[in-house]
Amino acid sequence: MKYRKFAKIEKPASIFGLGCMRFNGPASGDSIIDEEKAVKLIRQAIDGGVTYLDTAYVYLDKTSEIVLGKALLDGYREKVTIATKMPLEHVHNYEEMEALLNSELAKLQTDYIDFYLMHGIDRKKWEQFKAIGADRFFEDKKKEGKIRYKCFSFHGSYEDFEYIIKDYDWDMVQIQYNFMDIDHQAGTKGLKLAGELGIPVVIMEGLLGGKLAKAPENVQALYDAFPVKRTPVEWAFRWLANNPEIMTVLSGCNEPEQIEENLRIFDTVGANIMSGEELDLMSEVRNAYNARTKIGCTGCKYCMPCPGGVDIPRVFAAWNECSLYCDDPESNWNYQELIRLGMTPKNCLQCGECMKACPQHLEIIDSLQLAWKQMTEGTI
Repeated sequence: MKYRKFAKIEKPASIFGLGCMRFNGPASGDSIIDEEKAVKLIRQAIDGGVTYLDTAYVYLDKTSEIVLGKALLDGYREKVTIATKMPLEHVHNYEEMEALLNSELAKLQTDYIDFYLMHGIDRKKWEQFKAIGADRFFEDKKKEGKIRYKCFSFHGSYEDFEYIIKDYDWDMVQIQYNFMDIDHQAGTKGLKLAGELGIPVVIMEGLLGGKLAKAPENVQALYDAFPVKRTPVEWAFRWLANNPEIMTVLSGCNEPEQIEENLRIFDTVGANIMSGEELDLMSEVRNAYNARTKIGCTGCKYCMPCPGGVDIPRVFAAWNECSLYCDDPESNWNYQELIRLGMTPKNCLQCGECMKACPQHLEIIDSLQLAWKQMTEGTI
């Protein structure tokens, strides 16, 4: 296992960090998580050299912290650092933040949490956190020794990211990042900014929810033609670890074989070790994915609200995602949300208001019908 050391963090961290959000349930189906299996997986990772473990209050119906706490008994707690998170929707004042932190400490069966994160914030949520005293709370609990590092995980625009990271004395930040998300959310600009500020970065969604683990035919052809043979997973993680600003890359595993594969991969990576040819390959791979885009919708929402109640940007997002990553629409979150909310193209009035407003001049009406036909029929 390779490790990285940052000035703000006392101990080196393993580049492979185990995410504790994706453990599956037992075959009987009577529980959301198979505790015995999860404990074995966590300890397998630690025995292999993993020192960074990531969980959150809400993960796995609020059971992830409990299982991690059990896994870290018998001397395992001393070998690792724990990251967990405070969700804004569960706290409304200083006292509730204190109660929530104490409940997390109890579930994790520990006296302190190494990396404590404000969970999934953007600028609006950061201002709400500050309004209830979360910035002061983090300082207080660090002085008390209940948390060691003040952190946040982020989902928002680059502009929000720049504001938040410069507005407080952070010790670490967690962002969504992968070779397809270089211009999405914090993106490469955010990663580089954190590096300039000396704030280590932890990566979530390095495989984009598993979408980059299995390459479509045109992408796989590029991997196959390259002289060095690696799996899509290895290429994705190698590209991330090449960035020296990154402290740890999270990977959620639910099988022993996945732990072993990650241990192998992260024993071979390093900062700035990819050749020019390898970096060129990853640019070609990105272009090959993007070539599968069905429609050039930027999600600007100028077409909204739709008089018929169609969520036009979400329809096109689902269509593009299913094409880009060979997603089954039945497992695509945006597609499922369209059905749940009743905002599908079936409601289209063909009034043309969306096309008048679209700055891209897209043929929205015809595209909506084609998108829905292909997704519902599975013919993308």
